[in-house]
Amino acid sequence: MKSTIVVCDDEELIRWSLTAHLESEGYVAVPAENGKEAIELVAKHGADLLLTDLKMPVMDGLSAIRELRRTGSTIPVLVLTAHGAVDSAVEATRLGASGYLQKPFDVREVTLAIEKALETDKLRQEVHYLRRRAKEGYGDFVGGAPVLDPLFDTLRRLENVDAPTVLLTGESGTGKDVLARAIHARGPRSERPFVAVDCASLPENLIESELFGHERGSFTDAKTTKRGLFEIADNGIAFLDEIGELPLGTQAKLLRALEDRTFKRVGGVKRTPLDVGIIAATNRDLKAEVEAGRFREDLYFRLNVIAVRIPSLRDRRGDIPLLVQTFLETYNQRFNRHIEGVDGEAMERLQSYNWPGNVRELRNVLERLVLLTPENIIRVGHLPAEIQYARAGQPASGACPFMLPDDGVDLEAVERGLILQALERTSFNQSASARLLGISRYALRYRMEKYDLKA
Repeated sequence: MKSTIVVCDDEELIRWSLTAHLESEGYVAVPAENGKEAIELVAKHGADLLLTDLKMPVMDGLSAIRELRRTGSTIPVLVLTAHGAVDSAVEATRLGASGYLQKPFDVREVTLAIEKALETDKLRQEVHYLRRRAKEGYGDFVGGAPVLDPLFDTLRRLENVDAPTVLLTGESGTGKDVLARAIHARGPRSERPFVAVDCASLPENLIESELFGHERGSFTDAKTTKRGLFEIADNGIAFLDEIGELPLGTQAKLLRALEDRTFKRVGGVKRTPLDVGIIAATNRDLKAEVEAGRFREDLYFRLNVIAVRIPSLRDRRGDIPLLVQTFLETYNQRFNRHIEGVDGEAMERLQSYNWPGNVRELRNVLERLVLLTPENIIRVGHLPAEIQYARAGQPASGACPFMLPDDGVDLEAVERGLILQALERTSFNQSASARLLGISRYALRYRMEKYDLKA
């Protein structure tokens, strides 16, 4: 559908030349002699943009902008101003104009300014729509896709229930930690501590000490008595991330603590009451882990009372524009940047990519784009190569996930980049990174040393 532009200038020659040029560019151009007429034409034609001079009889450009905004119109306005009248143009910008062009101007500059203003307005409308949809999310978990409805329904039912255990499952990067904090914030223990521990990042000999605490002298380095996670989180929530990584021995002690609602410090004899809600999370299939003998069946059943599975980003691609805008706002503020949005073609690439790292990968990509994009609109050429050249719907593993560019690549740079991405997505967890890359931990460590990659 063609965009309608109202061209407002009291000089007939300028009105005619701009109108003729815009019509040749495929727009519907409607001429107006003054601001009053322009406002009437905007309302009559439902115009998409007003291009207006400032100095005019009857009603000048600034008055026209004020009247448009007073009536609630949000259409973009571009101002034409004579040389030396920059102060008036700046005032127009303060009133909501998208920009200004100084006379004399090149009609090609006018076309580019109009394209940019219309694109920015489209992004603004999308943001407004996405923000309405964001209300359908849950806490800081952003999303409104229909596939999330059962998940949100379950979580809302938990808000007034002091559930002893909740199990969050889903692929790495889907937002299990975000949901865990949202459950705490909206639950009956919201005023008490939320304490998290990453079971995958702790050495096996320290996991029990982190969970249960230890007594002085209970092992070689135990020079003082230490409170564990369950004591620190007393009356609050203990979040056990990557619980599938717990050793079998620790699983047995955790099961007893959950069953008896008491625990002992390492090296201790006194049992302490366990008054915490447990939220556990894993990207593993715990049922398969039970069948393989790597996870206790009785602990699985104890944790699986309230199970919540978080869909992958591939299963809710419609949420990608909303997530993109959320991350843009976050990183614009953090880095003092002014990226306005993502153009249509780039958004299509983002939505067709398979996102093996899910929302965490999308977040990291947007962080880099905000820092490195030289324009205020993100375009296809700014995207990472694996997203630019990915074929829509292609699996994230198996065949090569992106096409070789015509000018070739530096293979070692690609390998280093992929390894670094895997490490960043997993917070430099070598086991999880190796799984993402489909290689052994030994092979990963060799490449980390080769490319000097350190946390």
